[in-house]
Amino acid sequence: MVEKYSKNYQIRSYESDKNGDLRLVTLMNIFQDMADTHASVMGLGIDYCLAHGMAWVGANYHLKIARMPKIHEQIVVDTWPALEKKLGAVRDFVVKGADGNEIIWASSQWILIDVLKKRPLALRANLPQYCVVEGRAMDEDFNHHLEAPQRTDFKMQFNVRFDDIDMNNHVNNAVYPLWASEAVPSDFRLGKQISELEVAFKKECRLGEQVVVLSEINEHETRHRIVAQGDNRELALVRIVWK
Repeated sequence: MVEKYSKNYQIRSYESDKNGDLRLVTLMNIFQDMADTHASVMGLGIDYCLAHGMAWVGANYHLKIARMPKIHEQIVVDTWPALEKKLGAVRDFVVKGADGNEIIWASSQWILIDVLKKRPLALRANLPQYCVVEGRAMDEDFNHHLEAPQRTDFKMQFNVRFDDIDMNNHVNNAVYPLWASEAVPSDFRLGKQISELEVAFKKECRLGEQVVVLSEINEHETRHRIVAQGDNRELALVRIVWK
């Protein structure tokens, strides 16, 4: 029987930003760590999938943030497979603060692919042992399309660094929302905090490439289109709600 997986994290000083809050990129990496660890506990992790010519690929994230954990705070992160889809699955997360109250809720969509053909695989046909846990962190099934910016109010260029690359030899998914959150004017960024985040991953990006983030900026919401500068291919779309 599959159950929710829980893990404690202590927020370290180097994981905190100038305000003493957990860095967004670290939060996204924690979610990836939780997903990978729990999939392995379920017997469906990296080693099992690669041995069968398969891989899990992150397709979407949706987060709602009441507050970010603070430096040295002890948090508890829960995760579980929440929804089965034809070509993938939805995994949910809840973060609880030191007082035990829930402070972050997230859903993520993962697609099962054939490693050699780079094509989606039917979940039930290839992982018949997959099962879900009842209950949702948030009401999200990823059946809608994230809208691109309608105009460009601000843009910023980034070089893909060696440190941005993961074991799949392309930019780690945690980097895209980081790029989006940086691609706003500094006075806007310093005066606000993220309360909601949506990400749709589109294409892979590799070491040495240059990317540009095109941002539409409204009072409490920004939308971002991340493209590769060389061939203008769309890498990701991001929506951020600020408070």
